[in-house]
Amino acid sequence: MTPDRKIVARALSASAAIALLFTAGCRQDMQDQPKFFPQRGTNFYADGRSVRPQVENTVGRGQLHEDTYFYTGMVNGKLGDGMPFPATLQVLERGQERYNVYCTPCHSRVGNGVGMIVQRGYSKAGNFHTARLQAAPLGHFFDVITNGYGSMPDYAAQVTPADRWAIVAYIKALQLSQNATASDVPAGEHAEPLSSIAEREGFSANFADEWTLPPTAVTGTPDNGLFLLPGSGAPPATDKVTTPHPAPTSTNGPSSTETAAPRQ
Repeated sequence: MTPDRKIVARALSASAAIALLFTAGCRQDMQDQPKFFPQRGTNFYADGRSVRPQVENTVGRGQLHEDTYFYTGMVNGKLGDGMPFPATLQVLERGQERYNVYCTPCHSRVGNGVGMIVQRGYSKAGNFHTARLQAAPLGHFFDVITNGYGSMPDYAAQVTPADRWAIVAYIKALQLSQNATASDVPAGEHAEPLSSIAEREGFSANFADEWTLPPTAVTGTPDNGLFLLPGSGAPPATDKVTTPHPAPTSTNGPSSTETAAPRQ
C-alpha cells in the first residue's frame, strides 16, 4: 500500500471512530428523557403543577354535551317534564332491563320501595306510586339517578344518560300500571287480571298481592343479615322469610294491564 493510501485509510478510520463516539454520546433512551410524572410537582411552571389544567372553553372529544336537557334533565335551571327522545317499546324494554339490574334491589320490581336489601335492613327506598312521585316531572327521576338523593347514591358512572332516560320511561310505565284502565289497552290487545296470569304460569292466585316488609326487617340489632326489632327474638330462618316475587309479565309491553303491578 502506497503512503498516500495509508494516509487516506487512517483518515477514514479516524472519521468512523469519531462518528461512532458522537452517535453514542447523543443517544437518549425514552425512559431517561426529561418529562413530567403524573401527580408530581415541578419547578418548570410557576404554580408548581406538572399536570396542566385544561384550557378554558375547550371540549374533549365526545364531551360536547350540547343537548343540555339530555344530560341534565334541566331546562333553564328547572326540572323538565318530557323525554328527550320517543319512548318506544324498544326504549321501555331497555329501561325495564336496566331497572331490573340497578333499581330493583332497593325499589323492588314493582317500584314500591320494598326491594330485597330494604327487607334486610337498608333504608326504605322511594315508592314510585305515592302521589308526590306520580306528580314528579321526568327530569326529577333523571336527576336523582344522576346525582343521588338521600341514602341513594348516584348511578352516573354505572348508567349512561340514554339508559337513565330509558329507566325514567319505564318508571312512568310502572306508575301507569297502578291506575291503568281498559281504555289504556291498545286496540287488538288482550288484558286479563294478574291472578289469572299467575295461575296460568303455575303460581298461586295471590302471587302478585301487595308486598309488605317482614315485621323483623325494620331497625334494631343486626343479626344474620336481618335487623331485628328490640325484643323480637331470633330471626326466622332465611328460607322462611317471605320474599316478594315479580309479577308475571307478557310480551304486550309494560303499558298493558297484563304487566300491571299490585296496587299500592
